[in-house]
Amino acid sequence: MMNWSTLGEKQPVATKMLQNSIQKNRIAHAYLFHGPRGTGKREASLLFAMRYFCENPQENEEPCGECVACKRIQSGNHPDVHWIKPDGQSIKKEQIEFLQKEFTYSSFESDSKIYIVEEADKMTVNAANRLLKFLEEPSRRTLAILLTEQVDALLDTILSRCQRIHFYPLAQEAYLQQLRNEGLSEANARLASALRFDLVEAKEIQSDEWFANGRKIVVQLMDRIVQSNEESYIYLHQTWMQHFDGRLQHEKGLDLLLVWLKDLVYLHLDEKEQLVFIDQMDRLEQQQAHLPLHRIKAAIYEVLQTKRRLAMHVHPTLAMEQLILKMER
Repeated sequence: MMNWSTLGEKQPVATKMLQNSIQKNRIAHAYLFHGPRGTGKREASLLFAMRYFCENPQENEEPCGECVACKRIQSGNHPDVHWIKPDGQSIKKEQIEFLQKEFTYSSFESDSKIYIVEEADKMTVNAANRLLKFLEEPSRRTLAILLTEQVDALLDTILSRCQRIHFYPLAQEAYLQQLRNEGLSEANARLASALRFDLVEAKEIQSDEWFANGRKIVVQLMDRIVQSNEESYIYLHQTWMQHFDGRLQHEKGLDLLLVWLKDLVYLHLDEKEQLVFIDQMDRLEQQQAHLPLHRIKAAIYEVLQTKRRLAMHVHPTLAMEQLILKMER
């Protein structure tokens, strides 16, 4: 189970600040956890919520992890802990209004409520203004935790009402070792680290069949692109488009594709210690023999452009068709 001790190994400053606020009973009404993806922001918000409602807190402000409240928070089913995530491209005003309505009702199991806003920088202007009013006029004992990778994208008025906790980029080797210690295979540990997954996300891919199949599809698509025949276009429609559904899933597939292409670059540069797909060495070497470095770099550029097109609401099928055509040149 995650705990403050484990989090403190990679984020000592943030962990100490949060533990101190609990120990001294100086919990702010709003926090902003900001820093790159995979640095522990979501883990910290879970731990903070667990300790906030824990029925049997341990030494050093550790949640017990065994009481009803801790288990319900870990499973995402606590009635007084609300998670807000982007609905498609953004967090919309209606989501914040619904949250405000929920918070007018009496708490089910305590006199407190917590709401956690993931990717807070993706709030629309109207949603941000609604949240600002909520921060200015909290009802009952209300605690807000905002998570973001792009702190500059938030309104200054929101920033001024939050206690900011900075989560620093992790040393890759130290994080890799932590993932190994958590029981991840070497291949999954390297992939989770490359994709900047936090510990919770990283552990999930161990048993995530959708992710495992997506990984295979990306590798098989690259096989067909290297062959430079019409099979890649057919494979795109018959397999890729069936598996990756919607913009967010396509972005995950493209992120996997970027990692594969970067591995091909590492092979060209004879930096095998940097490889992520270490269990696919034979396949990587076969593809490297057919793809010159300049073509791989061009492919990386096109994948990044495709991600930008998806963010601009270009239809995923059209965006992926354009990508395949350009990568086969």
